[in-house]
Amino acid sequence: MSNLDSIFSSHSIAVVGASSKPNTVGQSIFSNLLFSGYCGVLYPVNPKAKSISGVRCYANVKEIPGELDLGIFIVPSVVTAQALLEAADKGIKAAIVISAGFKEIGGEGVKREEELKRIVKEHGIKLVGPNCLGVINTDPDVMMNASFAKTMPKEGNISFVSQSGALCTAVLDYAKGNNFGFAKFISIGNKADVNEIDLLKYLHKDPKTDVILMYVEDLMNGYEFIQVARDITGNDENPKPILAIKSGRTDQGAKAASSHTGSLAGSDEVYEAIFNQAGIIRAERVEELFDLAIAFAQQPLPRGKRVAIVTNAGGPGILATDSCIRSGLELASFEETTVEELKKHLPPTANFSNPIDVIGDARHDRYHAALSAVCNDPNVDSVITILTPQDMTDIEDIAWEIVNTSKSCNKPLLANFMGIIDVSKGVQILEENEVPTYIFPESAAKALASMYDYTQWCSRPRTEVRKYDDVDGETVRKIFEKVRQEKRVHLPEIEALEVLKAYGFPTLPSELATSADDALKAAKKMGYPVVLKIVSPDIIHKVDVGGVVVGIDSHNELLDAYLEMTNSVAQKAPKAKLWGVNVQKMASSGTEVIVGMNRDQKFGPLIMFGLGGTFVEALRDVTFRFVPILELGAYRMIQSIRSYKMLEAFRGKKAKDIHAIADIIMRLSQLIMDFPEIQEFDMNPIMVYEEGEGCKVADVRIILNK
Repeated sequence: MSNLDSIFSSHSIAVVGASSKPNTVGQSIFSNLLFSGYCGVLYPVNPKAKSISGVRCYANVKEIPGELDLGIFIVPSVVTAQALLEAADKGIKAAIVISAGFKEIGGEGVKREEELKRIVKEHGIKLVGPNCLGVINTDPDVMMNASFAKTMPKEGNISFVSQSGALCTAVLDYAKGNNFGFAKFISIGNKADVNEIDLLKYLHKDPKTDVILMYVEDLMNGYEFIQVARDITGNDENPKPILAIKSGRTDQGAKAASSHTGSLAGSDEVYEAIFNQAGIIRAERVEELFDLAIAFAQQPLPRGKRVAIVTNAGGPGILATDSCIRSGLELASFEETTVEELKKHLPPTANFSNPIDVIGDARHDRYHAALSAVCNDPNVDSVITILTPQDMTDIEDIAWEIVNTSKSCNKPLLANFMGIIDVSKGVQILEENEVPTYIFPESAAKALASMYDYTQWCSRPRTEVRKYDDVDGETVRKIFEKVRQEKRVHLPEIEALEVLKAYGFPTLPSELATSADDALKAAKKMGYPVVLKIVSPDIIHKVDVGGVVVGIDSHNELLDAYLEMTNSVAQKAPKAKLWGVNVQKMASSGTEVIVGMNRDQKFGPLIMFGLGGTFVEALRDVTFRFVPILELGAYRMIQSIRSYKMLEAFRGKKAKDIHAIADIIMRLSQLIMDFPEIQEFDMNPIMVYEEGEGCKVADVRIILNK
């Protein structure tokens, strides 16, 4: 038995702090364990009671005969460590600390939690909590409700991990009202020991769990979480979908705002990157989380995105069609044999194309005919069936037809019974027979779209991290050593460009000029048009001090621009140390994109891609990934921005060089892995040209950590 098995499948439990006093947590948890039918041995521990609910009570765990698997602690935080230590001496294998008053209150609470950590580490105990609702296992061989929730859910194949105990109680009530069950239900509280990664590993191997739900407020280790979750969602022979909802924001450090990447990489963007790389399906609302969960838990995955819609009302059929298209699905085109079969059983006024309208007076026989026909059509990957209650609608019989079709059809079938009161008995039949049921078609379409996305994730090509051999790490190391020796963190562009060249990034001809004459010579050598940029270790945002002039086409223009720019910088940044002016060949016109990196204080380096130029922060059309980035991940970054169409061929314009962009992203990933001292990195803009013509980095900024 593993330590986590000692939590979920314990043979014996001591409830330290059990109580017979009504409306207390100690009374609630002990009663829940006792009356939910716990299959093991239960020991209440309370020095002031002889028995609780008719069960002999022990003054302390030392008096308990035999071995103990699990201890549940509901005592004041100031004595929890001592109680845990006594249980450790008894040989306890696992613990759930329900009590609050630890890290979440700060000060002394932090010290108390550190003491719990020390005890469990020293004794090899796995601990859930503190400050949690508890743990539930509905397995009939265990039947453990080790929580103070009012409801013991029915058995199901969904497991739920939550960082909010209060949300847990609401979810359990919601589940009861909607007639679906759970396999495991875990409130993890402060995560002093057992965290979401430990639980994911356990649920991955749990034969009772087919779908994992998560309510996330924060994660302990983003990259390890990605690796573990990716194995569960798609790399294993028996993948399990993970559905998550994320709440909360974190403050951004002052450093982050100094780069485009940092200012855009807020808490939500970081978690979006984690979920994307891990294959986790994200829900925006708790209701949506469970809309998706029942579809994944109760129906097979679709092979494709072609949907058939069967309805008894034209309007809802159109709504369902719109919802499917907006969600990235498409309407199936029926085989001729399917249409012929429909015409045999439906009235002439019916619509035989998709969506199929069986007409408002339809009874169960028409639904049977339509559903049988579309389920047998090889062009159909999934089905949504809609019912609006009419006087003549035999709702319960139709519900049974849907249930029977669902059992025989190896395709996902989702029901949309519109209404609440009139359709309630039909909905009950569908729920009891595990047919996902929704009030409105938009929810059904969203669920199917998420299932199709997951199918795509599971069948995606597997790629590795590309390793470049044409890089010069020694040159970069020497540059960074020089920066450190000069006690600075910012690399002026002329220096940053040397880093790019060493790692094979496509750069433009550039030359440092310390006088107007030097600038003229450099421009003549590389040819006009050119750009002038001030070079200073003290100036990060060159535009703010008038330190950039573009589109210079002649010697006279260059001289005027040089004088104007140096005067502007002298006035706006009089204390800045100037190295000179970077004379750079001006990039020919192309599509501007940005590739950058910011090192998240908690999770590490995060690469960003999006449309570039001056509007990147205004439009926020960007996407993020953690490094190292897989080859497929680089391409998916590019494809996932809203304005990706601007990089594709359209309206007579050729496609842009996506491969060149992906190459830049992967080279940056390697550079960041090779040099962890890089704190921020922005290439903006990168000019992207037509396919096969590559791209050019027009501006770069690098900042090292302090």
